[in-house]
Amino acid sequence: MVPVFGPIHPGMSDSFDIIIVGAGAVGLAAGIGFARAGQRVAVVGADGARRDGRTVALMETSLHVLDRLGLRATVEEHGAPLIHLRIIDDTGRLLRAPPVTFDSAEIGLDAFGFNVEAATLVDILAAEADRTARLVRIRENAAAVKDGCVTLGDGVSIRAPLVIGADGRHSMVRKAAGVGAKEWTYDQTAVTAIFAHHRSHRDTSTEFHTVEGPFTLVPLPGKRSSLVWLCKPERAARLMALDDDAFGRAVEDQAQSMLGAMRLDGPRGAVPMGGISVADVVAPGVALAGEAAHVFPPIGAQGLNLGLRDVADLLDAFSNGVSDTGFARYRKGRMSDIAFRTHAVDALNRSLLAGFMPVDAARTMGLTLLGSIGPLRRFVMRQGLGSAR
Repeated sequence: MVPVFGPIHPGMSDSFDIIIVGAGAVGLAAGIGFARAGQRVAVVGADGARRDGRTVALMETSLHVLDRLGLRATVEEHGAPLIHLRIIDDTGRLLRAPPVTFDSAEIGLDAFGFNVEAATLVDILAAEADRTARLVRIRENAAAVKDGCVTLGDGVSIRAPLVIGADGRHSMVRKAAGVGAKEWTYDQTAVTAIFAHHRSHRDTSTEFHTVEGPFTLVPLPGKRSSLVWLCKPERAARLMALDDDAFGRAVEDQAQSMLGAMRLDGPRGAVPMGGISVADVVAPGVALAGEAAHVFPPIGAQGLNLGLRDVADLLDAFSNGVSDTGFARYRKGRMSDIAFRTHAVDALNRSLLAGFMPVDAARTMGLTLLGSIGPLRRFVMRQGLGSAR
């Protein structure tokens, strides 16, 4: 018997309107949205988000998607608002920009978004999916995908006119559909953790630009912050080998004691950095979303926010059912947005690693202009949110 919520059993239809492969935040959000719109949906994927210190800074456009699902207030209860975003040039190079601070009030928002633990977000979405009519959860990974048919581990197959691949960077759906993907790696590892600290973060996310990549502290409720530290793999290995007290001191030193003493407040993780750019987000009977469609380093809180914009466009494109028009609309809505974000994050990350004076000069000039020209700063803030408002 397949372990599911609303079990598949003899006599139950094996046909759905939409099958979503992948039960992370993107897959669950899409499943809830389509089921609420009256579609018969199956979400295929094993339970269990790892708690490894990773958080997600959900920007205003992502919160709109959660609002559409009736979950915004619940998510915000578990997160901390991001009212100020600060960038500090900590490269130590000859050409350095002055610190730049972005305030949400400048673009008429109470906060840019909310930061919440990634595993907590998945738990909230999973609980809502379990309460949602017309949504069947199949709590195991797909064994095969072909021509609208998804085969499960025991040989049972289900089918739908639309299969959405939300199954991550190594997407089975993407490979089965024959969608090409360009992959690359960076000489970086992201060290993630959650810390308690002596001083208040004042709802400010601070991103230090270093010669090995960004070092970012993002607010959590209380005197707590999440860490994303992009550094050389050798340094990451040394950091992961430190005991908790020594690790806290290393983070405090890198943060210039901005938040005072740092104490590890949960597990930590280390993720090698790379990127993926896909040739298309659709194929016959298939649409790709989340990390099946785009991967890049966690800079500027673009990753999952881009994935949730995928969800919004999926719900809009297929609101009236599965059709050629829907596939065309989804492709049109996503390809340029994904390409722009991928190239922007890649360029910024490589500019930090380059150590080439003309590149340093260009980055320094850009940050200086952002700090001094209000209309430009506000435009960049809106673009960072994925909004033109």
